[in-house]
Amino acid sequence: MSRGKKVPVGTGVTGSQHPKIPGPKSVGMEDANRYRRATFAAGSFWDAEAAFRRLDGIVATRTGYTGGTLPEPTYEQVSKGTTGHAEAVEIIFDPGTIAYDQLLNAFWAMHDPTRQEDQGDYSGPQYRSAIYYQDLDQKVATLASRERLSRSGKYRDRPVVTEVIPASQFWPAEECHQQFYEKCARGYCTSRQVDE
Repeated sequence: MSRGKKVPVGTGVTGSQHPKIPGPKSVGMEDANRYRRATFAAGSFWDAEAAFRRLDGIVATRTGYTGGTLPEPTYEQVSKGTTGHAEAVEIIFDPGTIAYDQLLNAFWAMHDPTRQEDQGDYSGPQYRSAIYYQDLDQKVATLASRERLSRSGKYRDRPVVTEVIPASQFWPAEECHQQFYEKCARGYCTSRQVDE
């Protein structure tokens, strides 16, 4: 487990708010048209979820697995690195409060996008850097953002290797992995990536 500071409860989503991603039956038509979905893989889904939950405008988050071939994978199966899945975070956000570009900026800042299968203390294909776009607008924004980051010189001669691919089936992780740091704050700490 990574060592670092404990995640404080910030102005983003707290553990008691929005514990699950709203689905078509739990979000009224008015809200369904108001909110947007985004999916990111940035190493450990515990760290990525904790970082996103701190942001204003995040309505809900859930950790899970995407990009693989095995239906309904478990943490144990994905952790072996053989299912093709990435640990990911699915986010429901209010674009009236936080823009998709702001989510992209948070994503780039929370991990090293030049490392494909190695983020901090975690290694393997399940920890790859990837953005799963939901629609053409997200694809265009993501590719432009990745290009700006690549040209910025921030990583000198290291290329940004983050995959930009269409969203596919998202399998929610087991309940014990949802809002992990909020549930286990006494026993676990976030990595440096979340605290910086």
